[in-house]
Amino acid sequence: MKIFMTGGTGFVGKTLTHYVIEHGHQVTVLTRKIPVNHTPFQGVSLLEGSPTKRGEWQRSVPQHQIIVNLAGASIFRKWDKRAKEIIRESRVLTTTNLVEALSDGVEKETTLISTSAVGYYGFHGDEELDEDSPPGDDFLASVTREWESAAIQAEEFGVRVLTCRFGIVLGKNGGALGEMMPLFQKGLGSPIGNGKQWFSWIHEMDLIRIYLFLMAKKDLSGPINCTAPEPVRNKGLTQALGKALRKPTFMPAVPGFMIKLIKGEFGSVLLEGQKIRPRKLLDAGFQFHFSRIHEALHDLVG
Repeated sequence: MKIFMTGGTGFVGKTLTHYVIEHGHQVTVLTRKIPVNHTPFQGVSLLEGSPTKRGEWQRSVPQHQIIVNLAGASIFRKWDKRAKEIIRESRVLTTTNLVEALSDGVEKETTLISTSAVGYYGFHGDEELDEDSPPGDDFLASVTREWESAAIQAEEFGVRVLTCRFGIVLGKNGGALGEMMPLFQKGLGSPIGNGKQWFSWIHEMDLIRIYLFLMAKKDLSGPINCTAPEPVRNKGLTQALGKALRKPTFMPAVPGFMIKLIKGEFGSVLLEGQKIRPRKLLDAGFQFHFSRIHEALHDLVG
């Protein structure tokens, strides 16, 4: 199959590109600037263009059977007014432009797999949430609703649409672990706030396998929770990462007020969390290789 991808040079995108090529697919990666010293790689084509802006790149989109939308600025920053604009625009404008590229209709079976996030649900304490749970009303939930709404418009043009609600992606080359590792490697790892907040996570290789599964599983559509079936509390994550690294985790918890002072509104995301169940994947027969946090972290950093 021919796959068009935004965000293909990012943390998840690089790994996904590698594996879909291994499975015999061809990938066109949209990038803002093709490096001068770029060396062509078999199975991958680079297309220059900004996904947040209309352009000639849109003409290429309908030529592909699978559209993978991974673009989106990192939320791991202090949320001031400008940061919020970047977070929203990088998601909603990209998705709107991709859907516009498909607006003349598609002649062949086409699937749009658009990224979303478990932030869609807002904060619900210990309540278990699945794809039918209602959305939240905080900033991240509102952005995610708008993001998904933009993607769903492609259904009007005959496109199968899936919105993959990511949990925290754990991988070897960045993401949440990249943020956490420096402190933990120094023996300074500790829980955040009261440590009871839920942490819904996914091993990067299970996430890649989910994408391959969804490409082939033609009867699935709509929102898909991309999280391991066994979420963990923040305190449990702290202990598991310390054990995997063989580092102590006896430092006192970082007070919630300090997190909010440093991270601003984003601090609430770290201090609240969600308890997510990937019901639709489980019902469809997807089998996770990494269901437990200890297994995942041992594989990644042990």
